[in-house]
Amino acid sequence: MKVTNEFLIPFVGLKQGKHQFDYQVTKAFFDDFDFDEFESADIKVHVVLEKKSTMLELAFKHAGTVHVPCDLTGEMFDLPVKGKIKLVVQFGDEFNNDNEELLILPHGEHQIDIKQYVYELIALSIPLKKVHPGIKDGTLQSAALDKLKELSVKDHKKEEKQEETDPRWDQLKKLLTDK
Repeated sequence: MKVTNEFLIPFVGLKQGKHQFDYQVTKAFFDDFDFDEFESADIKVHVVLEKKSTMLELAFKHAGTVHVPCDLTGEMFDLPVKGKIKLVVQFGDEFNNDNEELLILPHGEHQIDIKQYVYELIALSIPLKKVHPGIKDGTLQSAALDKLKELSVKDHKKEEKQEETDPRWDQLKKLLTDK
């Protein structure tokens, strides 16, 4: 992963209070992480940095779409994604990012790189199972979906078999219920 100036926030020159930063994330952003789960991306990331006297608070929010293949049919579609996380940045003796909600920067630092946090925010908002919305509402027509319907198990045949029982068993069942 290469460091780019676009995701570096210099907080030393900022006054105390809230500061807003907006980013447009595309597929090229994910190429730096070797993340190839989708074909294209169009995501807006909004970051609010609140500078306080002893710490920083960052609130990340994103919304947009990624172009992914459906896990059932292989059809490409735009999957809407959105999410948010909060991050507290404190200052200490050495760098520590072990906690996902707390980042400790050395006292001499003057900027913060948020690229990794933006990546994790978006990557974790993509569901494990990606299903085309046309499958859910029944409007998608594809060869793969037609084949799945053809090969699906028919439940009504089982019901018909259960209705046809041997009359001798029915008489024995009556004996059990007459007690």
